[in-house]
Amino acid sequence: MSRIGNNPITIPAGVTVDIQPEMIVVKGKLGELSQEYSEVVVRQEENTLIVSRLSDQKSVKAKHGLYRSLIHNMVVGVSEGFTKELELVGVGYRASNQGQMLDLALGFSHNILMDIAPEVTVETISEKGKNPIIKLTSKDKQLIGHIAAKIRSFRKPEPYKGKGIKFVGEQIRRKAGKSA
Repeated sequence: MSRIGNNPITIPAGVTVDIQPEMIVVKGKLGELSQEYSEVVVRQEENTLIVSRLSDQKSVKAKHGLYRSLIHNMVVGVSEGFTKELELVGVGYRASNQGQMLDLALGFSHNILMDIAPEVTVETISEKGKNPIIKLTSKDKQLIGHIAAKIRSFRKPEPYKGKGIKFVGEQIRRKAGKSA
């Protein structure tokens, strides 16, 4: 029994769902997203979507919860959108952007230039006395998570001083230094 897969998805006002064989298209105020699916059946009853599986094989059970989560993320994405915030912790770490080009100064010999996908809007916030923050906003949860993970991979937080790029609100497990 899939706890996630059996939950119905409520469709908010202003969101339309077009269910085709092997494909679902969700349209809302923030745009349109589509997802292919297999081995499950998606049906709409009034303002809810129900995902059910065709058989009880292990691979089908795994995809049941997966496709339900992907469709739910699409519905939330086109109605509300997703936001990820990354914080740069470290002396001299800076971030700036010109349109979709993100410029990161992370203590390497050269700045890192990263071209952000057009579906994601990027904003950098730099206040005096506070760590710089990179704010990513998009309707696609998979894409925004991938880009945030890529930015974080340039300088992961280290456990001794906590320097690096971390998500806002993320707790870094700290280690004690050498005891003399």
